[in-house]
Amino acid sequence: MSGTLERMCPLDCPDTCSLDVTVEEGRVTRIDGNHKNPLTEGYICGKVRAYAEHVYHPTRLLHPLVRELGSKKGAASFRQASWDEALALIAARLRSLRDERGGESILPCYYGGSNGKFTQDSSDAALFRRLGASKMHRGLCAAATTAASVGLYGGMPGIPLPDYAHARLIVVWGTNPHATGIHFVPFVRRAQAAGAKLVVLDPRATKLALASDLHLALRPGTDLPLALALHRWLFETGRADLAFLARHARGADELRRRAAPWTIARAAEVCGLEPQVIERFARLYAETSPAALRCGWGPERNRNGCSAIAAILALPAVAGKFGVRGGGYTMSNGRAFPLNPVVAEPEPATRTINSNQLGRALLEQRDPEIAALFVYNANPLATFPDQERVRRGLAREDLFTVVFDQVMTDSARFADVVLPATTFLEHAELRNGYGALALQYAEASIEPLGEARANYAVFAELIERLGLARPEDDFTPLGMLRTVVGSDEAARALASDGIAFPPCGEHPVQFVDVFPRTSDQKIQLVPASLDAEGEQPLYAYRDDPADARHPLALISPATEKLISSSLGELLTRAQPLSIHPDDAQARGISEGDSVRIWNALGEVVTHAHLDPRLRPGVVQMNKGLWSHHTQNGATANALAPDTLTDRAGGACFNDARVEVARVGS
Repeated sequence: MSGTLERMCPLDCPDTCSLDVTVEEGRVTRIDGNHKNPLTEGYICGKVRAYAEHVYHPTRLLHPLVRELGSKKGAASFRQASWDEALALIAARLRSLRDERGGESILPCYYGGSNGKFTQDSSDAALFRRLGASKMHRGLCAAATTAASVGLYGGMPGIPLPDYAHARLIVVWGTNPHATGIHFVPFVRRAQAAGAKLVVLDPRATKLALASDLHLALRPGTDLPLALALHRWLFETGRADLAFLARHARGADELRRRAAPWTIARAAEVCGLEPQVIERFARLYAETSPAALRCGWGPERNRNGCSAIAAILALPAVAGKFGVRGGGYTMSNGRAFPLNPVVAEPEPATRTINSNQLGRALLEQRDPEIAALFVYNANPLATFPDQERVRRGLAREDLFTVVFDQVMTDSARFADVVLPATTFLEHAELRNGYGALALQYAEASIEPLGEARANYAVFAELIERLGLARPEDDFTPLGMLRTVVGSDEAARALASDGIAFPPCGEHPVQFVDVFPRTSDQKIQLVPASLDAEGEQPLYAYRDDPADARHPLALISPATEKLISSSLGELLTRAQPLSIHPDDAQARGISEGDSVRIWNALGEVVTHAHLDPRLRPGVVQMNKGLWSHHTQNGATANALAPDTLTDRAGGACFNDARVEVARVGS
């Protein structure tokens, strides 16, 4: 196979780019962007441009592997096996555990992986539901944001990213698009060139913050009081759009009551900001239209995460920013398409394990104990909190562990059986964007390397081997495509065209073309279901977990090099702890010094980078790092608690509080 193929990128990014993949004699030699997805505009990020390096990397898994008898878990001591041997071993162990200990002794451990519709929640879901396995609540990312956005707006599509060019004010709250969605940036630049103001809220002076008109470098975990103070100011000063709220919302009076304790002065003290800066932001937002709010996933990564996101997303309603192009908000556009699940059969009433507490579950769960762990689309040792407890759990000799991945990850080193997975260039895939308003389908670009197989094919075979197949099963790409889009005609059209756009079109205006998808089509400013879920009422603030021994807030944001932990094998250099020069000076730390970062959960040893772009009191170690990126093999997740957000079971990575010292001091 040779030539340039029109494909798409399903990886975890809002942009969901359309691609030109150049193949020469069966080998990918170049990956570029094209214009089929209008958001892509013909260019792509460096991560995907270099993706062929991942496909052909020396650590790429090409054959099934079985742990050598007598070898220690974590030593990555394997022998090559055939697919038949590996699948027979897995099927036999799953069958015996189901029969002897019950299906709940089996736990699928998965996340987004390559993020396609075919490689998650398809044949894998059918397998584990039919086994009666324990369920995994995927709380690492977007659990709290999804609960809040759906609770308030029912999954209403947001502002299309290109329409930010029409805004007169853009608020970027808790996201760094230079690292996580580069195609948003040019629309911000175009709006600025036309006179728009830019406000950025982030503890770091990101590239966008450095180009902003106003940067609010708030303390991590204080987004909620800031948003509530803005609400109070809007109501108190007569800037709340009471007519809009009366027509389109419920709960405005209750939101006002709950925001009442948060004066700008009180929020300023908690957030570490000057009161006049908050008031300047409030006036800009109240007085400027169209005003577009781009909310990221940063504000959810703490104990107040769900309430914080809800309070932020309520701002355009209270301030009356809807009904005009370039006005409103964008959180996720993933629900713009009315898609069917690949597997519609109900989940069994088995127990649920939160991904954020995997380590605790592996070591402490009983009745029954977790006896088998099937890891796919995830690298839990690199991405789950409380890393050392996860490591101890994976090291259990009595835990039967399968890891199904593309390369030899830190987690795969602890497996009993390792299965080689295809990359998105080696299998057919379907993906709906959560920034881009596009649904895209792509065939494989090349044949699978070695003996690698697609997720959906392997799980379908395990279903057969375990005697769980049903006549209606069709886990072929075209069969799944037909199920998801709802008809043969729609499936054929998408397979032919490669792209489709949602019923609301490519440029919907909120409250003109799209409306809340709640039961009464009104915004629920204090959703009853969310309010009832927490130990405290929605919008109740929980204090900072810092103490005198651990005064520094550790954040672990996404980077321009990795997609969560994917591509970690390509990042070969040691990765630093970034620290503000004032905090470094107080501890006798110089650029490049080896430092210890610790709290009660663990310790990381790496080198220091002095970065004045951080606010004092905040240190940073990037998300998704692997053991080879630090001196002792531990990463930021070794210091992240397994506590949960106030609602929805989300992760609290940014609640890590630490101390730092120079090694040897």
